[in-house]
Amino acid sequence: MRKIDHRLLTRFDRYLVGQRRLADSTRRLRHQDLATFLRWVDAAAEDPLAMGRALFGRYTMHLVTVAPEIRIQPPPLGLGRSTAIRKLGAVRTFYDFLVQEGWFEATPVPSTRAWPMKAPRPLPSFLGKSEVERLLEACPGGTPPQIRDRAILELLYASGIRLAEIAGLDVGDLDPLRSTATVTGKGAQEREVLYGSEAHVWIEYYLWRGRPVLAGAGSPRGGPLWLNAQGGRLSGRAIERMVKSYADAAGLASSAVHPHTLRHSCATHMLEGGADLRVIQQVLGHASVRTTQVYAHVTKQEARRSYLANHPMAKASRGAQRWAAQEAAQAR
Repeated sequence: MRKIDHRLLTRFDRYLVGQRRLADSTRRLRHQDLATFLRWVDAAAEDPLAMGRALFGRYTMHLVTVAPEIRIQPPPLGLGRSTAIRKLGAVRTFYDFLVQEGWFEATPVPSTRAWPMKAPRPLPSFLGKSEVERLLEACPGGTPPQIRDRAILELLYASGIRLAEIAGLDVGDLDPLRSTATVTGKGAQEREVLYGSEAHVWIEYYLWRGRPVLAGAGSPRGGPLWLNAQGGRLSGRAIERMVKSYADAAGLASSAVHPHTLRHSCATHMLEGGADLRVIQQVLGHASVRTTQVYAHVTKQEARRSYLANHPMAKASRGAQRWAAQEAAQAR
């Protein structure tokens, strides 16, 4: 049985970077998910060259089976559907690569439409408008790092920018006269994002009072936009921690608040304000409007919650309560 050696995995990594253009975090996750499959192949004495519906089905069962009385070797993982589908997707990507390498004429992995389970797409979590205000006001913007943090928070909410996009910004990507920034999104696609007056004020204040202090004397004016205490580029992980710390200070559930929450909040509040889905699609940089349509479901769900909580006739009426009492009395 032929095994997958490290040289092939090295070429696979170059494939993920060069052709799939995956972000570092996504690329690492693909490798971790593929490692799960390769360990199973070895332990189950399966042949990766025999990949097809039968082998794929056995691996799927290994991922999702929970019942201990079902004897599978190696033991099943009992993963949730979303995690299992992500791991199966990594296998699909790997076999796409093997086709390119000449191992197969066409991918032997079934298409996603034929997979034995479907994961419901979770609705994105977002903050209410008052919660966004609390989050922003939790950062006073007094010191250079706080000025930087407030500018980042304002830009995240104003533009719906992704974490990797905001972390990768350089000073030269800004156009202050038009209040726009050029970002590099998924698939190395560039797009222009617009931000409003409040974010504009904080970004300009950061460039005037915050960044020069963080950069130090004699440092060039260009380069990374967001600087850490050592004058280097602020990492995406540091931005995540910063958002969570201000969410905690604002009394929000910090474990559920991250930079993407502000992206979801931006889109949801735009839709609530009457923006067209096509406009929101362009703002967020979605390749398809079908991805953006999830926010329509979010606002419908929020409208239902608001209606049930606030409309006087949405709750059980006195007549319904009387009817229920009569039915209970007759039952006795």
